[in-house]
Amino acid sequence: MRLGSLRFCGCVAAIFLALSSAHAGSSAGFDFDRDTLSFANWTVFSYENGHIVSHKNQFGHHYSRRCFVMTRTVEQFYKFARFEPKAARVDDPELTKRVRAVTKKQPWLDPLPPEKRIVIPGYRNLRELSRDKMSLMQANIGVGWVVYLRPGNARMFFEHSKEYQEKTHRLVEESLARHEFFVAYLSDFPILHINHSVLVYKHDKPRAADGSDHYLVYDPNHPDRPRHLKWLAANREFSFEKDREFPGGFTRVFQIYGKALQ
Repeated sequence: MRLGSLRFCGCVAAIFLALSSAHAGSSAGFDFDRDTLSFANWTVFSYENGHIVSHKNQFGHHYSRRCFVMTRTVEQFYKFARFEPKAARVDDPELTKRVRAVTKKQPWLDPLPPEKRIVIPGYRNLRELSRDKMSLMQANIGVGWVVYLRPGNARMFFEHSKEYQEKTHRLVEESLARHEFFVAYLSDFPILHINHSVLVYKHDKPRAADGSDHYLVYDPNHPDRPRHLKWLAANREFSFEKDREFPGGFTRVFQIYGKALQ
């Protein structure tokens, strides 16, 4: 091979590495079917059209109160883990150490470059890992009760102004413009139809003529597909998609995991 060819190959490799590093952790590359958890966060009670129909979970599932934990975990794995599908899988104790190492990192930190990420060998992505090792993941990504002690939760009691929601909308837009995630706490206190967390990762469509914005979110209660959050400019408020446990419509949005104590 000629020297010129070697230089050309070296330049191509350098450019490829630079581009890979530049996009590592950027929300622009987020793939719902690849980068989210395969299992669901189940509600404590059973619902129909947003109303409690039973004070027992009719499906018999007990993995609940983990929506905050799961949105945080998805961001942490996207920013701090690297999957190596061709590498040999490690045993469960070693995998547990690596999962905990990922989820101990503060989610508001900048993404790690590929060479400094925690390696998860033998799996292609988070969806595959969480499907194959569901119990291990559920036991090690975090407990639910701790989120009730988060200082940022107090905002649900007093930050009810339209101005605060307009500020939050600007923060969502700024985060997405930087190709970052926006982890949202949804609350309509004191109505209490919703008390939930989702991860906003991209626009669903261009801004409407009236200034309204449409977003795609990862909802831990629904691993089957993205859900929809809207900013209704005319009302100066957010609206979340209807589902089994929420009647749909008005919700306040508060940013979480954007900085310490948030």
